Amino acid sequence: MPITVKALQKFGPDQPFKVTEIERRDPREDDIVIDIKAAGICHSDIHTIRNEWGEAHFPLAVGHEIAGVVEAVGSKVTKFKVGDRVGVGCLVNSCGECEQCAAGFENNCLNGAVGTYNSKDVDGSITQGGYAQKVTVNERFVLRIPDAMEFDVAAPLLCAGITTYSPLARWKVEPGQKVAILGLGGLGHMGVQIAAAMGAEVTVLSRSLKKADAAKELGAYRTLATTEEGFFTEHRGEFDLILNTISAPIDLDAYLGLLKPRGIMSVVGLPPEALPLHLNRLIGGGKVLTGNNIGGIPETQEMLDFCAQNGIAAVIEKVGIDEADAAYERVVAGDAQFRIVIDTATFNDAEVTA
Repeated sequence: MPITVKALQKFGPDQPFKVTEIERRDPREDDIVIDIKAAGICHSDIHTIRNEWGEAHFPLAVGHEIAGVVEAVGSKVTKFKVGDRVGVGCLVNSCGECEQCAAGFENNCLNGAVGTYNSKDVDGSITQGGYAQKVTVNERFVLRIPDAMEFDVAAPLLCAGITTYSPLARWKVEPGQKVAILGLGGLGHMGVQIAAAMGAEVTVLSRSLKKADAAKELGAYRTLATTEEGFFTEHRGEFDLILNTISAPIDLDAYLGLLKPRGIMSVVGLPPEALPLHLNRLIGGGKVLTGNNIGGIPETQEMLDFCAQNGIAAVIEKVGIDEADAAYERVVAGDAQFRIVIDTATFNDAEVTA
């Protein structure tokens, strides 16, 4: 029989969250039921809910930063047992057979990966995310959370952590390289910690210096204000790699000018608008403009282990389910320091309102 759990859902882009009851499938032979302890709020959740990335399927529970404990396992599950500390990120299924899945890049599944929410599952239903008490997931998409990590600081790593780790690992950041992190928000604060742990000299690029002290505590060498007069001239050709984490329009031409010849800008922030680009900014100096979309399951586990080994964790604020709407407004306003995580224990005494 399906499992009935409480969840936070929206019924439209301008509607408040309501506490509802949703059904999770009874575990199939290769499924795991997870008792969710913490669910991170990601800017992707907000883009989705507000129809900024296309029409969402309402009513919808979002959330793809999930940390919790295994409550039940299917008869053929071999990787996990009841009581294990686990997490789920942005994916809950893929074909498992194409060349991308075989190579461990399930996020690039050629037959279409299944997102943790707002995605059509194998049974035709629309997936519902982690703003809930429990979730049922195929064991292939479950990650092991190291014992050294608390659930609330581990949850954001399942999106923000892998989103920043993957491009830094892909482009082989090494000790001594000059890496700039563009934006010090939910993604950027993870990028600073990870790049610093890889040995890079990390510079935060921000509109102002108001987060300079926080950046230094996270491991940044310095913070530069991009709005200062002459900034783009003074720092021309300075960086080996720029990790662009912001989800707002920028002057790509100007920022590409900050790269050394053969330098790399990896974009992980996704603004809804198209951005203009003059190709001479790439051709001159043989520079690379690339993007990165989370990572596959093996790389996500690698990231969790790397963070545990290097004492890296998300900097978070915890909120109850009744504070989720206000949290969204704070994330959009850039007022979160640096990730907001829902304490799912607050579902226990909540009344169903829809």
